[in-house]
Amino acid sequence: MEYKAEKITPYGKKESKTEQVRDMFDSIAPAYDFMNRAMTFGIDKLWRRKAVSKLKRYGVRSILDVATGTGDLAMLLYRRLRPERITGIDLSEGMLAIAREKAAKEGLAGVIGFETGNCLELRFEEGTFDAVTVAYGVRNFEHLEQGYAEMFRVLRKGGVLSVIELSTPRNPLCLAFYKFYTRCLIPVVGRMVSKDTRAYSYLPESIAAVPQGEEMLDIMRRAGFANCRCYPLTFGTCTIYMGEKA
Repeated sequence: MEYKAEKITPYGKKESKTEQVRDMFDSIAPAYDFMNRAMTFGIDKLWRRKAVSKLKRYGVRSILDVATGTGDLAMLLYRRLRPERITGIDLSEGMLAIAREKAAKEGLAGVIGFETGNCLELRFEEGTFDAVTVAYGVRNFEHLEQGYAEMFRVLRKGGVLSVIELSTPRNPLCLAFYKFYTRCLIPVVGRMVSKDTRAYSYLPESIAAVPQGEEMLDIMRRAGFANCRCYPLTFGTCTIYMGEKA
């Protein structure tokens, strides 16, 4: 099945979505952390903490953080859960370079491994990890069902998937403000800070297009996940999705 989000690309070029996403994040890497804090008023940190807290009962020892970006979630996972091993993968070497710098400053360079990787073709063997996490990355997948199938494959039986993804609020008043903020203010500020004329216009387009709520849970179920559920946060502007490999 093809999804609308798969057709939304940063630059509209002939290159694949995967290649365009990689180039976009290489372009905005220096401004990424600043823009994340500014766009969400720092609430993105609370969303990550909420997602990590829901993983505590699983006693995870090994974690794969897909679309790890600058490593914020990977480092939080280590601080809160103390697993034996965390591997963060991302398409963008620009983002990974910043992640490695941040990990080194916190003394985590030997605990968290960051490497280039494509979620659609994970290099890991079946059943490698206790948990797979993705923060704000699923909407960038070129093929959603393939991405979920790969994440399911590398989980061990009893393992858990946790996805944090931006979403669209349903309350009419919240939605009106949200549309103005994401479609008007964020692109302007994003162009000023990152110097990339398309990256922060792509953001609201990709959020609007990505499957949400039950539609996202259905994709997870088709990939094989059981006990799938979702938790809307902050008036529905962010959602945590979870599923297990039975």
